[in-house]
Amino acid sequence: MRDRDGYPTDRQESGTDGRTDDAGAAEDAREAATGRSDEIDLAADALTRLEDQLRRTTADLDDLIESYQTDLVRAAATERARVAAAWLPVVDRLELALRQAEDDAKTFDAVREVLQQAVAALAELGFPRFDPYGQNFDPLLHEAVGTVRDVAEHGTVVNVMRPGYGTPDALLRPAGVVVAKH
Repeated sequence: MRDRDGYPTDRQESGTDGRTDDAGAAEDAREAATGRSDEIDLAADALTRLEDQLRRTTADLDDLIESYQTDLVRAAATERARVAAAWLPVVDRLELALRQAEDDAKTFDAVREVLQQAVAALAELGFPRFDPYGQNFDPLLHEAVGTVRDVAEHGTVVNVMRPGYGTPDALLRPAGVVVAKH
C-alpha cells in the first residue's frame, strides 16, 4: 500500500483470502529501489560537478598565486632599481670629492671610506660597479662619450669617464667610455 505521496507504507493489505498482497509489496519495493537509484545517480552527478568545480577553482587559485609572486618579484626589482638610482648622484659626488681632496690625506681617507660604503650598498642592491677599461665596446653596457685615435685596437675602451653599475641582465647605468678608433 502507498501513502498519499506515493511512497510505500509498512502496512500490507490482505487479499480476499486473508493473505498479504506479495505482488504489490514486490512492486512497491522495485519502485522504491528505482527511486533510490535515481537519487544516487543525481547525487553522483552532483558530486562529479562539484569535483570539477573544485579542480577548476584550485587551478585558478594556483594561477593567481603564481601571478602574484611574479608581480611581487617585479615590484621588488623595480624598487631596488629606484633606490639604487637615488644613490648614483651621491656616489658621483663622493668620487668628485675624492679627486679634489687628494692633497688632504685625512679628508681623502674619510671620503674614500664613505664612497666604498656607498658602492658596496649598490652592489648589495644588485648593481655592482664595473669598469670596462681595456674591453671591447659593448653598446648594451657602455655609452660612448667620445672617440680618440689610439694605438689600441679599434673599438677598445681606452678611458672610463663614468663607471657603470649593474649587470648585463639588470643595468642601472651604462659606463661612460672613450673608445679607440683608427
